[in-house]
Amino acid sequence: MSSVSVALTAPLQLGDTIPADPSLIGALTRVVGLAAVAAIVAAAAAVVYRWYTREEIPAWLATLTGASGVALYLNAVGLFQQAVGSDPAAVFDPMVVLVNAAALGAAIVVSPAGRAVGDRLTTSAFAVVGARELDTEVSRLVSNVGRVRAVELPEVESDVDDIEGYEPVPAATKDALAGKTLLVPRNLRGDALRDRVVARIKEDYGVGYVDLELDDDGTVTRLGLGRRVAGLGTTLAPGFAAVAVRADPGAGASAGDAVQLWRRTEAGEGAVESASGTAARVASGELRAVTGDVATVVVDEADAENLDPAASYRLLTLPSDPGAEREFTSLLRAADETMDVVTVGAGSDLDGTTVGDVDATVAAVRPTRGAIEPIPARSRTLAAGDALYLVARPERLRDVATLAAA
Repeated sequence: MSSVSVALTAPLQLGDTIPADPSLIGALTRVVGLAAVAAIVAAAAAVVYRWYTREEIPAWLATLTGASGVALYLNAVGLFQQAVGSDPAAVFDPMVVLVNAAALGAAIVVSPAGRAVGDRLTTSAFAVVGARELDTEVSRLVSNVGRVRAVELPEVESDVDDIEGYEPVPAATKDALAGKTLLVPRNLRGDALRDRVVARIKEDYGVGYVDLELDDDGTVTRLGLGRRVAGLGTTLAPGFAAVAVRADPGAGASAGDAVQLWRRTEAGEGAVESASGTAARVASGELRAVTGDVATVVVDEADAENLDPAASYRLLTLPSDPGAEREFTSLLRAADETMDVVTVGAGSDLDGTTVGDVDATVAAVRPTRGAIEPIPARSRTLAAGDALYLVARPERLRDVATLAAA
């Protein structure tokens, strides 16, 4: 009894502590270390994915990659060593199973953080070396003190407009452009900044025409897109058709020459005797292209119906220049400018000014009375009701239309 009393009344020493379990500390260290490995693997996967695709790696893929790295280590190193060691039954020890499960769970949790860090570092690195396009924002340090700036395009497809007077671009192109972030040199301002962004959009997305308005800080206030139409259809006047025929144009014949189509025929009305036989004129038109023994000729629709697809024709080149309207159309198709008609309103800013005051090319003026005046003099005074045929970029045409409004 006395011994029990002594034991109960013995003072508790403050220096006495409960020793930590070495196996528990080792397990915690193992879980933390494997979680760090998973984060590093996920970050590496984000770097490689961004470098190869220029897009952000999906969250599920980064998590799967990080967890797979930990699972590979546990199976190839941990469990294998225990299975071939002195105590194979240790593989099924509850502590071993718990530590492995905790390591996999920690890997799944920290992998998204590694993905975010790796993608942000790669984005900043691409910005420093001059990458042309990124899908996410560059880091604040790079965008503020670096040599590039980010120009963010409208995030919604509906904010990308169609340019009036041009063919609309496909919806897929607008969707691909929406929300993009383009990188440009930081020292660009004004028209130089606009031209660089426009050239980037045309080159990367195959857009024919771009109507872009943006501030000096790179904020996009308007974006319009138009498709450059190819082919002969847009250059044909009503009532005409382009036909490919077998013919032998002269060696110096080129697109735009006025030609006649002749074909060997029986003697009769309209036939002309020659040393090589009898020939008759079938149609007259304009030569557009020649490939081998096939010539593309623009003729009247009625004459096109009379052409025989199995016949061979002889082309006679006429001594005349190509029509000015054809040449103007071909030049306008290849340029960034378009044509529009603006009417001068009474009391507007253009009422009483001259043609030279208009910030666009005035191809013709149609007054309220009288014939159309092609290529008017710069000193010609504009009056209310005058219709101006303008050639300029879409943004300039909008400015002139605003000034012409009453």
